[in-house]
Amino acid sequence: MADSPDLTSADLTDADLTSVDFHFDVLCPYAYQTAKWIRSVRDQTDLTINWKFFSLEEVNRVEGKKHPWEREWSYGWSILRIAALLRRSSMDDVDRWYERTGRALHEEGLRPHEPDVARHLLEELGMDPGLVDQAIGDPTTHDEVKADHDRVIASGGYGVPTLFFGDHCLFGPVLIDPPTGEAALRLWNATTAWVEFPHLYELQKPKMAADEQAIVETFKPYLEARDWISINRGTEIAFTEDGFEAKGKVT
Repeated sequence: MADSPDLTSADLTDADLTSVDFHFDVLCPYAYQTAKWIRSVRDQTDLTINWKFFSLEEVNRVEGKKHPWEREWSYGWSILRIAALLRRSSMDDVDRWYERTGRALHEEGLRPHEPDVARHLLEELGMDPGLVDQAIGDPTTHDEVKADHDRVIASGGYGVPTLFFGDHCLFGPVLIDPPTGEAALRLWNATTAWVEFPHLYELQKPKMAADEQAIVETFKPYLEARDWISINRGTEIAFTEDGFEAKGKVT
């Protein structure tokens, strides 16, 4: 194992880099990949990951449509309520649950957003499958998901992965091939360097056709398992073998 970097040696910032709040939506394929990377960082350092929530369903909701919490069962929102219940007793349980649930959707093409599948995955982890019904029957789990979601929105955020170092909010890193080992630490150092520059807003690599094709290939299990359309800031996005295609505003 490589020597662990001194995560507390942020010379020009008071932010605590030994701890990160990681906001995720299980439905987001990018957040899943970034979570794999940050776990690799944690395995090599003393980093503490605090798992927090965000709803792509809510942020992409069309005016006049129901909020996800107004539905009897809402794909991403409802399974995040399971995580909220788990988090009350153990952040480690949330970690294990998110890893298994995300892997089921994004690598195995299963549907953890279906209640029966959600129950089965809990059983796999040695957890009580009754937590699904318990979480949905407890309105305070909704309050916890919404509070986490609203925190990102209040900070100007719009999606996941979103990271918080104290009050410093960063979107990303967005990737499809999460690095491990030394490479994971290099990306961590590059990411946390942004905290030193509070007015550094964007550094982005445009996606070429080959990038879009690679993303579609990586997302294939997710695309086959999803029961919803993909929306990017109000525009429906279709995925084809050649890449992405904007289909127009969602109505």
